[in-house]
Amino acid sequence: MTAVDRTPAADRILRPWQDRTLPVAERVDALLAEMTMEEKVGQLGSRWVGNDMQLTDQPDPDPEASLNVAPMQDVFAASGTIPLEEASRHGLGHLTRIFGSGPVTAADGAAEVVRLQHVVVEGSRLGVPALVHEECLTGFTTYGATVYPAAIAWGATFDPELVQRMAAAIGRDIRAVGAHQGLSPVLDVVRDYRWGRVEETMGEDPYLVAMLGAAYVRGLESSGIIATLKHFAGYSASRAARNHGPVPMGRRELMDMILPPFETAIVLGGARSVMNSYSDVDGLPAAADSWLLTDLLREEWGFTGTVVSDYWAVPFLATMHEVAADTDEAGVLALTAGVDVELPDTLGFGGHLVERVRRGELPESLVDRAARRLLTQKVELGLLDQDWTPEGSVAAAAAVDLDSPANRALAREMAERSIILLDGGTTLPLRADEPRRIAVVGPSAAEPRAFMGCYAFPNHVLPRHPGLGLGIDAPSLLDALRTELPRAEIVHERGCDVRGEDRSGFAAATDAAREADLCIAVVGDLAGLFGHGTSGEGCDAEDLRLPGVQEDLLAGLAATGTPVVVVVVSGRPYALGEVHAGAAALVQAFMPGEEGAAAIAGVLSGRVQPGGKLPMQIPRGPGGQPGTYLQPPLGANSHGISNLDPTPLFPFGYGTSYTSFEVGELRVSDAEVPTDGEFTVSVRVRNTGGRAGEEVVQLYLHDVLAQVTRPVRQLAGFARVRLEPGTSTDVRFRVHADRTAFTGRDLRRIVEPGDVEVLVGTSAADLPCRAVVRLTGPLRIVGRGRRLVTPVEVGPATGEATGEQGGRDAGQS
Repeated sequence: MTAVDRTPAADRILRPWQDRTLPVAERVDALLAEMTMEEKVGQLGSRWVGNDMQLTDQPDPDPEASLNVAPMQDVFAASGTIPLEEASRHGLGHLTRIFGSGPVTAADGAAEVVRLQHVVVEGSRLGVPALVHEECLTGFTTYGATVYPAAIAWGATFDPELVQRMAAAIGRDIRAVGAHQGLSPVLDVVRDYRWGRVEETMGEDPYLVAMLGAAYVRGLESSGIIATLKHFAGYSASRAARNHGPVPMGRRELMDMILPPFETAIVLGGARSVMNSYSDVDGLPAAADSWLLTDLLREEWGFTGTVVSDYWAVPFLATMHEVAADTDEAGVLALTAGVDVELPDTLGFGGHLVERVRRGELPESLVDRAARRLLTQKVELGLLDQDWTPEGSVAAAAAVDLDSPANRALAREMAERSIILLDGGTTLPLRADEPRRIAVVGPSAAEPRAFMGCYAFPNHVLPRHPGLGLGIDAPSLLDALRTELPRAEIVHERGCDVRGEDRSGFAAATDAAREADLCIAVVGDLAGLFGHGTSGEGCDAEDLRLPGVQEDLLAGLAATGTPVVVVVVSGRPYALGEVHAGAAALVQAFMPGEEGAAAIAGVLSGRVQPGGKLPMQIPRGPGGQPGTYLQPPLGANSHGISNLDPTPLFPFGYGTSYTSFEVGELRVSDAEVPTDGEFTVSVRVRNTGGRAGEEVVQLYLHDVLAQVTRPVRQLAGFARVRLEPGTSTDVRFRVHADRTAFTGRDLRRIVEPGDVEVLVGTSAADLPCRAVVRLTGPLRIVGRGRRLVTPVEVGPATGEATGEQGGRDAGQS
């Protein structure tokens, strides 16, 4: 082993892979030719230096002190006993979560990046640096960084441009401290609301998830950070919504409901990495599925980036799925299927691969294939440039503010656009200048962590460090209401915990409500990990009742006769039929982040005009749900065939405001178009109320007669439009016949001739504009290159004054 050359860069011999004037492929070829088999295999592994502790063995009376930050982290922490010097002596692919495993400042984390990179570079023969990856599901998951709204709140904005700006800001912060790859976005399409990770998704519709997901990818990649799509694929459809549960899904549902967001984020977003799902689909684990990871991803979609394993997904093939005899065999299965890099530590992609190649049991080409993909990214990121240094990679860290005013302003904008007014009743908005006594009750009223997802650092890591607080300024809703309503006398009672059966606080809460002019009840979730929360990874729900005794608390408050404004702050939709019946007003906030308190308070006072829309429907009752709105005819109310009516309380796409809108004057360019043709759908949207506001105009399609069952309606386009009072504008959707494609009986994606119903409105249940377009000509088989997007134009209505428009080309790539 030889140490890396420490002579000044200008005096070093320029190796071919360090030469920026050469094409990337030539540089990678030159490096691969120089590498031994051990060095190639070294590039396929990773090391999690921050995972040195056996968390579940800590003698701490606080049960959250043993909280893991990854599944079965304690089981695999034995890999943490391997020193980095040994793990990287032949080189290393990735360094895992330097910033995300414990509370470190930006400066201290950057210093650790420098230290670890020196170990990797100076301890290996060729001195190839490692990629550094971090989590970024609600912002950069590190101490003191901005906590943006959870992904389900992004879905509620229906605003790809805003999501892209947020992702670019996240990427800039990550890049400044020397990291290269972000493990986001989550593109799982919700199929069962009980799943704990619903909060990490962008909703239940594949087109909405595709548009927002591709926007996030563009933003992150624009900052020089590799975006990682997860979880590929099927993870969100596990049986009984149990985390890691088997997925009883056929190929057709997978292709039509689960895969489109991934394809869109790759083809139109430019994602450079994909992370496999933990789950098995129809008995085949994703990490061992060559059809998924190679045939479809590479050959059909043209993906050229890296596939990284979800944490310990490779050894899970042996320990959990039992499709491999041991971890070594699991590594062979995963590598053969198309996994390129094992995260977060090297177990299955270890030295045994070298021996198998030398014995002729494993093709060397598979190792070369994976190493080439990773080294290509290292070249693209500048890690192999002759003048690259660990210190230079973190040069911007000294000046970075991870929770800057600009970040907070963006987090505030995202939060405000995500709040959904389900029913304002006659109570909202509240007048800020009106003196009154207000009882603010509920377990989420004084708890700012309720606004944050399970991958936000205050919920993800800081429960193990209770003395450090939140690490950021994040007021509670109680604090925000006292600021928002300065003339109100505000009293507070908790009432109950988020979970558990303790009702001892009910009496004080109901007394406070009874003595008040108004009660604001704040209920919902507190995110955590692996059973330490009511929402989040490993925190699945038995049913869709509000957790614990919160619904009983609300019933007691309603019985006082005082008007009760219910604010639900949650990571999933809960069944609110009984709650709605007793509420004077109802507001849904999907974990709106560190600026969420001011956003909710602003909506309650009317300072903020609500414009969020439901990315998932709100159930009426806690059971008997069909899963999502995307159901064929037999998934809807069967009118006497079953006694269970799955009609939701509030439909997908729903949300009201303090003004009113009217959508009408439907115009369709053609009554008939060929199966490779295109037609235009136009509507006029008017603000018929007294305030400026935003409406999301939504286009749905319905295949009237198809060779397989199809959803009764499915979102095909949307535009967020801002209008002043009394003004109007036109919204025009350009619909290619490819947008009607589906997976036919023979599992080929087709465009079928026949009638397609076109529906436009403001939710999946409010569609006043309807027409039929007939597709003519032969059945077409479509695949790579088909139209994935419905372009949208928002422009002046002919002959009428128009207001400011904020929903420009919402469906454009």
